[in-house]
Amino acid sequence: MDYTKILDQLVSGELPEYKVEAATAFDFQQALRNYGKNKKITGKAMRGGTIIYTSVDNKA
Repeated sequence: MDYTKILDQLVSGELPEYKVEAATAFDFQQALRNYGKNKKITGKAMRGGTIIYTSVDNKA
């Protein structure tokens, strides 16, 4: 999976949110840590291990 493209879409506002299931959370976290603009993305943990990521700049 191309997480860099997803992260770019989150930062640009093209993608309002991205849901990561527990099974892929570790891989996504690695991509997020290596992403240059990771401070512009925030995640909210949900029950069951799902995390919903959004752009900090696009929050209302």
